[in-house]
Amino acid sequence: MVQQEALIRPMRQGDFEGVVALDSLITGQDRSTYYRRKFRLLEDPDTVNTCLSAELDGAVVGFVMGDMFTGEYGVPEATAVIDTIGVHPHHQDRGIATALFEQFRSNLRALNVRTAYVLVEWGDWSLAKFFQKEGFRPSNRVNLELRL
Repeated sequence: MVQQEALIRPMRQGDFEGVVALDSLITGQDRSTYYRRKFRLLEDPDTVNTCLSAELDGAVVGFVMGDMFTGEYGVPEATAVIDTIGVHPHHQDRGIATALFEQFRSNLRALNVRTAYVLVEWGDWSLAKFFQKEGFRPSNRVNLELRL
């Protein structure tokens, strides 16, 4: 049987429930408040939509969400940050995350973004390995943390 390829497309408002359900399945947490805030940005005409969905048979089976920055954090050039990526467990290891990231990278290049950043939880070796495979390397910037 031939594996159907997922359609990679810009994220839209109608993806909200699918993204929240998928994220909940992957993380075991309800992060709908976070996603409501992220999805509101999709409607903001001053925000560049860098978010993508992977769709199979009309259902969201994967997504990548990020933001583009132009001057924030003292960085003068346009940069991007990937903040969330997920693929349904039944569809993992089928190239969907790679396809999402390839389109994400292509979209950023078209926007003249030359650097993308991502934070990976220490110990999440499978995610770190994925991003390494996609070309990410340790940054010259240091991620600092203050526990409050």
